[in-house]
Amino acid sequence: MAVAAGVGFSLFHIETPPMAIDLPNLDHDGGPQNTLSAISNEMVRLYKKQFGRGPTKTRTNWAGSDVLVVTLEETFTPAERSLRRLGKHQELRDLRLLFQYAEVDTFCEPIERLTGRKVRAFISGIDTDADLATELFVLHPHDYDGSERAQNDREQS
Repeated sequence: MAVAAGVGFSLFHIETPPMAIDLPNLDHDGGPQNTLSAISNEMVRLYKKQFGRGPTKTRTNWAGSDVLVVTLEETFTPAERSLRRLGKHQELRDLRLLFQYAEVDTFCEPIERLTGRKVRAFISGIDTDADLATELFVLHPHDYDGSERAQNDREQS
């Protein structure tokens, strides 16, 4: 809540809604942090398998009730660091995202297995200056019984 006062104005209160729901690092059911840690560990494993090198720091957090955000730091291989030094940021982004989206099933499977919910959307992003990647998963509601995101991709191929 903010309070404002000024010349010719009386005091009034402005209700300011939070910018985002601030959930502590709890599982989707309010339990301990085991699921979030397991998701971080799965993403490290996937990065090591896919790129030959895992991140040095990984965090997984809920952003509301249906969105998981995984942040991974220092994931670049020596060849990718060379591309960055050469200023080839767009080429590096294109290369990384090509690999990420070629493996949608691989990225969504542990999320669905660990949360018990189907992935509605998968969004991968990278900041090549910061060597920081994010994997964002938008989940269907708990009672959703349709197909998952990865299955939709397979059917469209």
